[in-house]
Amino acid sequence: MLVQILILLISLVTLVWSADKFVFGASSIARNFGISPMIIGLTIVAMGSSAPEMMIAATASFQGNVDTAVGNAIGSNITNIALVLGITALFQPLLVSSATVKRELPLVLGITGLAYWMLFDQYLSLSEGWVLMVGFFTYIAALLLITLYRAKNHAVDDAMIIEAEQEVPEAVSTGWSFFWLAIGMVLLPMSANYLVDSSVYIARAFGISDLVIGLTVIAIGTSLPELAASIMSIIKKEDDLALGNIIGSNIFNILAVLSLPGIIAPGNIDSNAALRDAPYMLGVTLLLFLACFSRKSGNFRITRLKGGILVLVFIAYQLLLFSQLKG
Repeated sequence: MLVQILILLISLVTLVWSADKFVFGASSIARNFGISPMIIGLTIVAMGSSAPEMMIAATASFQGNVDTAVGNAIGSNITNIALVLGITALFQPLLVSSATVKRELPLVLGITGLAYWMLFDQYLSLSEGWVLMVGFFTYIAALLLITLYRAKNHAVDDAMIIEAEQEVPEAVSTGWSFFWLAIGMVLLPMSANYLVDSSVYIARAFGISDLVIGLTVIAIGTSLPELAASIMSIIKKEDDLALGNIIGSNIFNILAVLSLPGIIAPGNIDSNAALRDAPYMLGVTLLLFLACFSRKSGNFRITRLKGGILVLVFIAYQLLLFSQLKG
């Protein structure tokens, strides 16, 4: 058992590290081929935050552990909002001015509602998986077209877009870029495979379902980079980026991550995912939507009080999960 726990921890660290190197290599190659840092920031770097979840979802689905994949997508979204944003706001209240973030907040609420509707019948079909995946590419295309149009006709002064562009890593030589890209491409699936195997082993040894292990250990582990990135954003006074990264990650988790089990292994899912976890995810997203509005100014503002409430919501969810295990 101790060996499996060690494998899980090493795999988790390797997964996150290799995802970062994959993004670094891909971003550097794109820069070397003359692609705008703004485009790289809105695509490669943005998608990089969900690369671990996507790899885990694909690996788990191919191995027949669909509930682990579904649990990872749902658990990551709950963790991103309730734990990551909650802790971030406790450190420093967030004041958001970005029009991009304000536009995407209703979008993530709508997409989360769609995911809840799809999971409600306790079955994730092939067609539903493809609807989500097509939605993912449509979202990326629309985001790029809107940004390029604004860049062509007006000066791009949106704080979120400017900050996303600044987050693009500096380019290195093409040789080193391909080296880090290859490292990421090799270690990402390898670490994901070991992570899923060890997680399933530990879950079964303790009588925990594949769903719960995806909702807790894997979801929290893959959300730690978002926590680090959010705290660094507020240190740099980039509140828009802190919230924007979480919203973007949650959109990707539903459209790109949750779609994979539907496409790879469509079928029945754990009833708890449909009746307990998906509604909780929708409720937490709605809570974020309501928390962003300030009654006094009408601006998007997450105070320390609201951050504390979000953290309490996360703790309550963990207690709910493990109290039901004991029952």
